[in-house]
Amino acid sequence: MSINKEIKQDTFSSEQQRLIMNLVFTGNTLSADSNRMFKKYDLTNQQFNVLRILRGQKGCAITVKDIESRMLDKSSNVSRLIDKLLKKEYVARIACCEDRRRVDIKITEKGMSFLSSVDGEVLAIEDKFANAISVEEAQLVNDILDKLRTVKL
Repeated sequence: MSINKEIKQDTFSSEQQRLIMNLVFTGNTLSADSNRMFKKYDLTNQQFNVLRILRGQKGCAITVKDIESRMLDKSSNVSRLIDKLLKKEYVARIACCEDRRRVDIKITEKGMSFLSSVDGEVLAIEDKFANAISVEEAQLVNDILDKLRTVKL
């Protein structure tokens, strides 16, 4: 269904404005689908993003600042997200030997096990959207989105 029908707006001032509205609406749709799935695990998209970043470290610890730089949602309060993951025992804090002020974060076995248990559901959500377009279309949209992110306000 077109964005025009989805949000009940007949016209836009330009195709570019229509694209921007479409990006926001589609992003929110993706986010809502994954939020519904994570809700049953008492987890948020942002917490899941932290866990995936940590899994990508392959057992190595990482600083909070490095996690923050890799987040998909740059407005996330990473320290708060980590506190919640600590309570679930999905991550651990590790004191740095060289700098006592620095605390690194590492995913725990429980965190890895959780990720493994939800990988199939996450993949199903991603596939639902990915299978709607061809590889060539995905490359074109990726190029456009990369270009749009270079615009600074």
